[in-house]
Amino acid sequence: MSEKTIDFLGKRKVAMIFSALLLIASIVSLAINGLKLGVDFTGGTVVEVGFDQAADLTVLRAALEESGFGDATVQHFGTAKEVLIRIKPKQDLSSAELSTQVFEAVNKNLAVPGKLRRVEFVGPQVGDELAEDGGLALLYSMFAILVYVAWRFEHKFSLGSVGALIHDVVITLGFFSIFQFEFDLTVLAAILAVIGYSLNDTIVVYDRIRENFRKLRKGSAEEVMNISLTQTLSRTLVTSITTILVLIALAFLGGEIIHNFAIALLIGVIIGTYSSIFIASPIVLALGISKDDLMLPEREGDEIDNMP
Repeated sequence: MSEKTIDFLGKRKVAMIFSALLLIASIVSLAINGLKLGVDFTGGTVVEVGFDQAADLTVLRAALEESGFGDATVQHFGTAKEVLIRIKPKQDLSSAELSTQVFEAVNKNLAVPGKLRRVEFVGPQVGDELAEDGGLALLYSMFAILVYVAWRFEHKFSLGSVGALIHDVVITLGFFSIFQFEFDLTVLAAILAVIGYSLNDTIVVYDRIRENFRKLRKGSAEEVMNISLTQTLSRTLVTSITTILVLIALAFLGGEIIHNFAIALLIGVIIGTYSSIFIASPIVLALGISKDDLMLPEREGDEIDNMP
């Protein structure tokens, strides 16, 4: 093995222990705390209020809490003068009554009252359907990836890629469960984007591993895979770092609307980059990948063509 080759797989046991701890913490939190589902999934009322000047969200939240709406989500929408308020359904109030009370609560302590822009109601049944469809989307994407990678490479690679994706999704969901960030449709979209990003990174690594298995005549499977991971490291780091910088900017400067979306992508990209090196590849190695699995089938007549 070349001196310049990094022994990634030599550290796979440490990585597996670290991942196991993250997965256990995530699963325990999801089982106990669950996800803080947004109005998209639980149903509820969305009220948009416009103001003549920048609105102070702290004042608005305090006013809503005084009126019994302490669970309301208040955030800027587009500009600092536009505010979006999300309220979960109340059993004793209709959507119209709820929106009226929310609007009155927002304006009761303001010298210049805001103007009601729009009111939208999401029924619980619609929320249940969205949650079910989102879960099915994750399952279908995993199955499609399993089939594609098995066809494109080899079934051991497909199991490694799906194992890494499950690892990424569970840890990202666990992060939202532990810190109780709101989980809505934008976060679900981010989870699906994370699957695509992580898979792309893993496929690049797998492609180099397959190429080196066919090209290098000497070396064990672990050595060939370490060489492949080292060769793709610069590409992986450049792609991940530039993506992370953009997501950090979106998370802190993009506003409340896309904050959780950017956070989900940020966590997913970091975990996805890690898993493509320390999860996907070790799984393939543990499954016993060898040069024989990746050799091209010999065509009829090749032996005759190679005769002197």
